[in-house]
Amino acid sequence: MTIVDTPERRQLRELTRAFVTREVLPHLADWERAGEVPRSLHETAAKIGLLGVGFPESVGGSGGDLLDSIIVTEEIIRSGGSSGLVAALFTHGIALPHMVAAAGARLGPSLGASLGGERTTNDDLIDRYVRPTLAGTMIGALAITEPDGGSDVAAIRTTARRDGDHYVVNGSKTYITSGVRADFVTTAVCTDFPGSGELSLLVIDKGLPGFTVGRRLEKLGWHCSDTAELSFVDVRVPAANRIGAENTGFLAIMQHFASERLSLATQAYATAQRCVELAARWCRDRSTFGRPLASRQLIRHRLAEMHTRAEAARAYVHEVAARVAAGEPVVTEVAMAKNVAVAACDHVVDAALQLHGGFGYLRDAEVERHYRDARILGIGGGTTEIMNEIIAKGMGL
Repeated sequence: MTIVDTPERRQLRELTRAFVTREVLPHLADWERAGEVPRSLHETAAKIGLLGVGFPESVGGSGGDLLDSIIVTEEIIRSGGSSGLVAALFTHGIALPHMVAAAGARLGPSLGASLGGERTTNDDLIDRYVRPTLAGTMIGALAITEPDGGSDVAAIRTTARRDGDHYVVNGSKTYITSGVRADFVTTAVCTDFPGSGELSLLVIDKGLPGFTVGRRLEKLGWHCSDTAELSFVDVRVPAANRIGAENTGFLAIMQHFASERLSLATQAYATAQRCVELAARWCRDRSTFGRPLASRQLIRHRLAEMHTRAEAARAYVHEVAARVAAGEPVVTEVAMAKNVAVAACDHVVDAALQLHGGFGYLRDAEVERHYRDARILGIGGGTTEIMNEIIAKGMGL
């Protein structure tokens, strides 16, 4: 089982490549220095239908499924974009799915309309947040991680106390992708005592009294993707902004992890593929001691090994993604796919930079950006170690 290369998907690849060539490559270096991508890029991507890929037309999306989203991610990076660009432009891929699922719209087999809650409330969230975001006029973020929580989602301490028609939210979040630019944040809160594991999801608007966007976090990589700390002090959030039923947030978060982890796995193998291409091109054009680097057996064999690892990772991620799209419960396989792709990426980006020599260490080298950006892929969406715990559990250990 794998991703079928239909005429529609070939057109989607061509559309994505044209978008990157025209709208991204001339400006990406400037966005890296600025620390964010412009809001206008969201609108441009929405107008041509890229921003809504993987979301049903009934909520303002372009249709397609998880597999189509993977194709877009892969082509952005293979065309010269970056995983940092994917994180910045497609943050709605982690900010919106919970709302879509709770409203009953179909968004792949891992979600569906199983979260319950007040149906009319969640339909209203579609109109207020999902449609504008997919149209590129709003930006959303997802806030789960806390300063002392890390990967332990059940230990979330940000609280939401019900007070009439509102929740009063207190706590803090960190490492929030697009947290600086976001107009709203889908936020995991504890609706019982801190650390109880009784979680709910609230959509919290920027600008509410007590909601503060803290400092912009400086990072090793993903420079064009803004990252922030968030603080909530007695923030009054309308109860109508709750996603699904109270205390169903943990389930909603867990159900969405499959698509997030597969997205990161895609970014990993696509980065590896791009670095193989960059390294092969460099080794053909670069000469030492009167001969092209690619004429040396050692170099050819290293490139062959890099190519093999990247392609093997791609094949396995595609296979697992197709099984997820078909509705199979493959939690263990998703974890393995992420680890396989990240390991391939780590090996390839390091080897690609080494083959570029001193030039690979310069900011002018595309391979240098991929080297920096790749490091987060084994951390985000669940660390390599967490993935190994999932795999071990799947083995019955």
